[in-house]
Amino acid sequence: MPSVLIVDDLLSIHEMLEAVIQPTGFVTSFATDGEKALARYKSEKFDLVLADIDMKPMDGITLLKHLKHYDPNAVIIIMTAYASTESAVQALKFGAFDYLQKPFRVDELIATLRRGIEFKEFQNERALMGLTPSVRADDIEHRLLGQSAVMRRLVQQIRKLAAVRTPVLLQGEVGTGKDVVAEILHAASGAPEAQFVRIDCSLSSESSFREGVLGQNGTGGAWVQQAKGGTLFLQHLQCLSLAVQRELVSVLRNTAHGFRLICATTEDLEKMSDEGRFHDELFYRVASLPVVLPPLRDRAEDIPVIVKHYSAKAANPHFDSNLIEFTDDAMAVLMAYHWPGNLTELIQVISKVATATETRVITSSQLPLRLRELKHWPPLSEYLAGQEKQYIDLVLHVCRNDKAAAAKVLGIDESRIG
Repeated sequence: MPSVLIVDDLLSIHEMLEAVIQPTGFVTSFATDGEKALARYKSEKFDLVLADIDMKPMDGITLLKHLKHYDPNAVIIIMTAYASTESAVQALKFGAFDYLQKPFRVDELIATLRRGIEFKEFQNERALMGLTPSVRADDIEHRLLGQSAVMRRLVQQIRKLAAVRTPVLLQGEVGTGKDVVAEILHAASGAPEAQFVRIDCSLSSESSFREGVLGQNGTGGAWVQQAKGGTLFLQHLQCLSLAVQRELVSVLRNTAHGFRLICATTEDLEKMSDEGRFHDELFYRVASLPVVLPPLRDRAEDIPVIVKHYSAKAANPHFDSNLIEFTDDAMAVLMAYHWPGNLTELIQVISKVATATETRVITSSQLPLRLRELKHWPPLSEYLAGQEKQYIDLVLHVCRNDKAAAAKVLGIDESRIG
């Protein structure tokens, strides 16, 4: 039978909880403060911890932090008597599985404990099946092209995330590849039949979102049911109204542990939360594992690899696309352009140019005009370290050797141009 360690400094609470929990199939143990609970957990390893937030000398939040540090997979449910959700949101922030607000109903308590056990069993199954890690580095690198430092860190982060079921928040500008990362994490589930349900919150009307995701009485709609055992991917989460965000919190409390939740946003949700434009609890439920995808301009050294990959995939009627090459000046233009549409824009440009070209070697003049307009190029201070000389030469070439014009574009003194 699953075991739960109940931590509360009131013996009357112990007695009450024992009376309602044990008949439902749980083995209960007790601790009267956080220090004793931590010692018992280290020696006995319980399936669940149900802890009150208001205890002395170690309160529930401090206990939560210690338990998660000792055992990152610990499943901890916090009980709070406060009228506001501030303490509950704080608990979620530090890794609590869920919270219960006193006074709570018996059925609510038992349902929360059972969800916790389901989540614990899922963690144990993944460990037994050897699904940690379930995505090889070369599988990730095949889809996330580039060897820049930021991309190497991203690949390492995704390998770690593949081993957990905790909700993931993907943050980044439009076109940075958030959907690709979501697909990679879904593939890490190890269940080929699992559904990947993608919902764009910016395109779904409030009524359709309520019907598909929220459902009736907070039990989840058709999209949520479809995602069971798989992944629910909510794109542009920042577009939901506050009213819908509040309802979504309720649905996630009841259903989120039956599927992998991945959310994506182009906005700073923490800032929106601080400004009252995003629901606090929803933020901490979805943002426990944030992943920031870098804009293309911050990893321009990856562009040659990306260009080679996608030009080789183009369907050119004149010759094998694998033979297409870009001259140094063309590649320099591609690396200098600021790419507001990021990876998506680059792929579109490369695919179009490589498909339409009648020459095997592509020069800068064959690239779209907007890429060659100096107003879209960054100043030297924002260019890649170690490649300043090449960039200065390129700008000078485009400016027809006009040093004054080149210096203006580069944001440097004319004397620095040789």
